Amino acid sequence: MSDLNPPGRAIAITQGDCAGIGPETIAKAFRDAPEVLRGCFAVGEVATMRRASDAVLRNGDSSLPVAVIANPDDAWSVPARCLPVLPLAGLPGPAPWGQISRQAGEAAARCVEWAAEAALQGRIAALVTAPLHKEALALAGVDFPGHTELLQAAAAQHAGVALADMPVRMMLANDELRTVLVSIHVALRDALDAVTQPQILETLRITHAALTRTLGRAPRIAVAGLNPHAGEGGRFGREEIETIVPAIEAARALGMDVHGPFAPDTVFMRARNAPGHPGEFDVVLAMYHDQGLIPVKYLGVEKGVNVTLGLPLVRTSPDHGTAFDIAGKGLADASSLIEAVRMARQLAG
Repeated sequence: MSDLNPPGRAIAITQGDCAGIGPETIAKAFRDAPEVLRGCFAVGEVATMRRASDAVLRNGDSSLPVAVIANPDDAWSVPARCLPVLPLAGLPGPAPWGQISRQAGEAAARCVEWAAEAALQGRIAALVTAPLHKEALALAGVDFPGHTELLQAAAAQHAGVALADMPVRMMLANDELRTVLVSIHVALRDALDAVTQPQILETLRITHAALTRTLGRAPRIAVAGLNPHAGEGGRFGREEIETIVPAIEAARALGMDVHGPFAPDTVFMRARNAPGHPGEFDVVLAMYHDQGLIPVKYLGVEKGVNVTLGLPLVRTSPDHGTAFDIAGKGLADASSLIEAVRMARQLAG
């Protein structure tokens, strides 16, 4: 089934939690954007993906066939509007729509682990991850709270280094705004403790390196303050004075184009690249999860893409969760997944 000379390495899309909308969005993407999805394939369980294919059929639609492939490069030989699936042996079948389960969490994690290893070995160009459910992961005994941490652990193991020596960061991006987070999936109290000079400087270093490769030039980075009004000269907190400013100065000494700290309630507007309003910055460094993600998601979940920075592989993801409340109803929007594939292809070169 493989082409003798495929145009390039294929891109793997992990099925995500099979009780959520991940498989549906994958099926819709292959149905609606065949040119974008050419050379991509789903990693997962065949019955799960066939159920998703059936769920997205519209009145008058013919079926969306599922093609079982044996190797990543076989994806290039699958016709348009056909869903290539590389099945993993021993995966549990589809769980009931909208229900948290250990089996779904286990299957989602195994797909991510396979795709990460394939990317690290150079067998695929990139991986795009459909959403998983963190509670289902925990029920399956997975020690990591999400994709970012799973991939960090896989990359560290592959490189033979400690987890702390494989620092990663989350970037959420769309056409108008990019944000990178100092801390990710931790309680807010713990996120405040993560606002240290080494953590901020490491985040700036990872952001600068990743976006320099993407943009072909040094990015202009804005740093958000932690406190209201960026501390108002110490009246509302001293983290800006004692921690954030020294990190910015250290980054500048290393040749990075970094500015701030700016008031968090206005810096994202300044960085937004909208019609008639070119953004002042290429990216905003946010101090914690919600500070950085709310502005991007407000601009439209369907446009957002999650990118993991700092890994020796390309990983992107749609900017939404499992949406158990609409799973199986054919209502899920595949736009963010399609954008994640576009960005993965761009980043993979």
